[in-house]
Amino acid sequence: MSPAVDLLRQLVQCETCDPPGREIEIATLVHERLTAAGLESTLDEFAPGRANVIGRVKGAGNCPAIVMSAHFDTMPPGTKPWEHDPFTAEIVDGKLYGRGAADMKSGMAAMIVAAERIAAGGDRLGGDVVLAFSAGESSNCLGAKRMVETGALEGAGVILVSEPSSMDVLLAEKGALWVRLIAHGKAGHRSGAAGDVGGGNNAIDRMLDALMALRSFTFDVPDHPLLGEPTINVGKVNGGMVVNLTADRCEAEVDIRPLPGMDPAEVERAILAHVGSDLDLERIDYKPPVETSADHPFAEICLGVTSDVQGAKAEPRGASYYSDATVLTPAFDLPMVIIGPGPLGMSGQTDEYVETAAVDQAVEVFERVAREWLD
Repeated sequence: MSPAVDLLRQLVQCETCDPPGREIEIATLVHERLTAAGLESTLDEFAPGRANVIGRVKGAGNCPAIVMSAHFDTMPPGTKPWEHDPFTAEIVDGKLYGRGAADMKSGMAAMIVAAERIAAGGDRLGGDVVLAFSAGESSNCLGAKRMVETGALEGAGVILVSEPSSMDVLLAEKGALWVRLIAHGKAGHRSGAAGDVGGGNNAIDRMLDALMALRSFTFDVPDHPLLGEPTINVGKVNGGMVVNLTADRCEAEVDIRPLPGMDPAEVERAILAHVGSDLDLERIDYKPPVETSADHPFAEICLGVTSDVQGAKAEPRGASYYSDATVLTPAFDLPMVIIGPGPLGMSGQTDEYVETAAVDQAVEVFERVAREWLD
């Protein structure tokens, strides 16, 4: 078993489902390992049980650092039975199974081993290799926001994120604009009796009309060459108090995935105009889309190294998900690239897995990318 796969087994066996997170156990494991390997390491428990780790292989200071980003937290295992226990890290036919195997403890393990190999090599690179491992990525990027607050990545030059990509080179990711639509009504009994003056006006009925209208909403923007078109999804609806009263309020939470260049305020205005201005719209959260040009030197390095390691030309692609880069890229002005050994689309799946060969391949890619960037 390779060092990266052995480490991945340990990481998967640390349960870090969010909620509640509880990343302190895995963060301590990683912090102690980095320290033992001679890296500088800081464990930042910024809330009870929630912790980031910033590790560093010191370079000569002649060029900006490369940041290697991953997150500790995972999705819950869900209610569907697993064939392979989600926290045993069982290996069968070259696949390691477990919650977080793909998203994204495999990327973290590969980044740690790559950094350890650089540190053990003895040759001092032109700049630092920084490991930025966060808590609460799925909880609104809590750990990444903490890194911004503390200025942990000041002076860095680029960021490499190891989210699942099937070892493809992803140069763009969609944003996430989450809004709440609110319909108002009047509470009242609806017995249907003649002359009933207590009848209400049902906010749920109004919301149903709005949601039906939302199905025909279109974004007036061209498709993105790597990301395709923006998307919209209603993820949560809540309304009413009891079954025998009309609802005086109904809420729907909507997930919009915008493309680079789209103004979130304009999107909100267009949606409200489409569903009806008698509804209220509140912004829950906005995570901006990010992208890096394929002709950026860092993107060219990542594409070249990945092509060489895989023996086939790597083409730039995009991701419909968001990562910690949505917070870190704009805050620290870091061009970002995503390369990860986890299969794209495996996140949150029952019997989540990663190919062990892909984990070892990622180690080689990450080490070579760092060396070329810091040469």
